[in-house]
Amino acid sequence: MIHFLDIRKITESYEPALSEAANRVIKRGWYLLGDEVKAFEQEYAAYIGAKHCIGVANGLDALRLILKAYIEMGVMAEGDEVIVPANTYIASVLAITDNKLKPVLAEPDIDTYNIDISNIERLITEKTKAIMVVHLYGRACWPEKLEALAAKYGLKIIEDNAQASGAIIETNNLPGKVEKRTGALGHASGHSFYPGKNLGALGDAGAVTTSDDELAAIIRAIANYGSSKKYINDYQGLNSRLDEIQAAVLRVKLQKLDADNQHRRNIARYFIDNITCKGVVLPKTAKGKADDDLSHVWHLFVLRHPQRDELQKFLADNQVQTLIHYPVPPHKQKAYSDLQNLSLPVTEKIHREVLSLPISQVITSNEAEKIVETLNRF
Repeated sequence: MIHFLDIRKITESYEPALSEAANRVIKRGWYLLGDEVKAFEQEYAAYIGAKHCIGVANGLDALRLILKAYIEMGVMAEGDEVIVPANTYIASVLAITDNKLKPVLAEPDIDTYNIDISNIERLITEKTKAIMVVHLYGRACWPEKLEALAAKYGLKIIEDNAQASGAIIETNNLPGKVEKRTGALGHASGHSFYPGKNLGALGDAGAVTTSDDELAAIIRAIANYGSSKKYINDYQGLNSRLDEIQAAVLRVKLQKLDADNQHRRNIARYFIDNITCKGVVLPKTAKGKADDDLSHVWHLFVLRHPQRDELQKFLADNQVQTLIHYPVPPHKQKAYSDLQNLSLPVTEKIHREVLSLPISQVITSNEAEKIVETLNRF
């Protein structure tokens, strides 16, 4: 069986450094808000290209904290609107509603699966305060007009970078072309280090990156019970902190992230160049071949097929495990019954047809060949 994601094999690929890092923390005897977290925050901020990194408990909390901090700053208030992709994991929407803000769902581009910039402006009202972009499946979402649109209406841009750690885009907003990583493109970004992510911890973990000094200070305080000084609470805060062992693990994995992402690109190119199954719609790259496109880190390799369920069963019967990301869009979930009457045909088509093939930093050439050979027999 080719597993969709072999976490044990991935973990073993970092040994013995992971065990050494965990043992270092255990022997030190300091498990929260210590040197490992400080070091990881500095290293990850430098890697992303942001001024600040605040380690938090998970990716959902990262987004929740960004919005909560903006409310504390008076940038947003209860009932304000945040434009968010309709085609996303539900966490993006949960962060908005958890802060008593209103999610306004925008249809995606059928070719990229990311938010379609042409659908945003018509959704902007006097209550709109932010656009949340999601770099879905590992593909950077940064349309050229996005920054201009946000500036025109005075909106914050929040990145959901849970799936795209390490992705790079070229931006023309400075003289000449400048390469920037996702997580340093908008005003603030939420990151997830769930074990299955390209940069994964050994449990739940997350971070916020931003270059806004005030925002960073408030987020750090809110995440620590609303306190920047022990027993002095300036905000009604949360308990959302990255622990020392996870930070030590992430420091080890961060050193290999670019190489790991490049391996994923190489596998993605092999899939795109060799899958010939009739009816399959393959993912498109922003430019050139998949192994040359730094804007995509291939957290997931997602294709479409009109007989998705039959294809998934065929692959399973032939020892290839696949998953569906995601079978039910947020607006069709029971949790958001008030959104179920929305007409979002592009989103619904995507969720009916998508299927994710195995891809990771430890997928071998032989496994990739077996996946393609099996798929092409469908």
